[in-house]
Amino acid sequence: MIIIKNAREIELMRQAGRAAGAVLDEVAAFIQPGVTTRQIDDFGADRIKQLGGKSAFLGYKKFPCHLCLSVNEEVVHGMGSDRRVQFGDIVSVDVGVVLNGFIGDTARTVKVGGCDLGTQKLLDVTEQALYQGIACAKSGNRVVDISRAIQTYVEMNGFSVVREFVGHGVGRTMHEDPQVPNFVETRGQSPKLRPGMTIAIEPMANAGLAGVEILKDGWTVVTKDRKVSAHFEHTVLITEGDAEILTCPAARDSRLTEL
Repeated sequence: MIIIKNAREIELMRQAGRAAGAVLDEVAAFIQPGVTTRQIDDFGADRIKQLGGKSAFLGYKKFPCHLCLSVNEEVVHGMGSDRRVQFGDIVSVDVGVVLNGFIGDTARTVKVGGCDLGTQKLLDVTEQALYQGIACAKSGNRVVDISRAIQTYVEMNGFSVVREFVGHGVGRTMHEDPQVPNFVETRGQSPKLRPGMTIAIEPMANAGLAGVEILKDGWTVVTKDRKVSAHFEHTVLITEGDAEILTCPAARDSRLTEL
């Protein structure tokens, strides 16, 4: 069932989204060569607590960390550990914050000091694919319009779209209806977008083939060919006009105005 938020719930979603966006900005700035992914997770946990929230991920289906931190060929659901990130690595940081009973969910792939040109293109294309999808998140459109925009942009730039993990509705719980794939599905009719819906749009793109697998830890998803992967995400509100990005920090303009 797709949940339509009322005005009060939307304002609470804005607050949770701004908190998640602020944490993501601070964590991204904290990442430097030599820090461990556990230190990054601890830093994120501290920032979430200081904002009065709690991690939406910690304990979710027994997930043991506050953030999802996925390095290089890791796609999603990577965990903090003693691994030290090195210059040239990329780290996909996924932040979920519960604040006043509602969840803000956002992600970004961060360069550790710098990266090669091919990896930079992957990051640029995946981030732009997110905004291509958001531009289609309009009342009266369908979820498939978002999916098509993302898939088309990623593939026209020579990369592949992960199919096993998709975007989703978000609100009081982490995963609500509808699912928001980053590729066009042919089964069934795609749900229509309506004002008051809040959805997490999150393209995951691989430098190589689309295939992924889960490591023995039961969580970390990696590319089968071990080529790098990127992940960008925003929680957005469907309005009567352009989508409102909820996971921008308060200092930013949350209304999408241009690609």
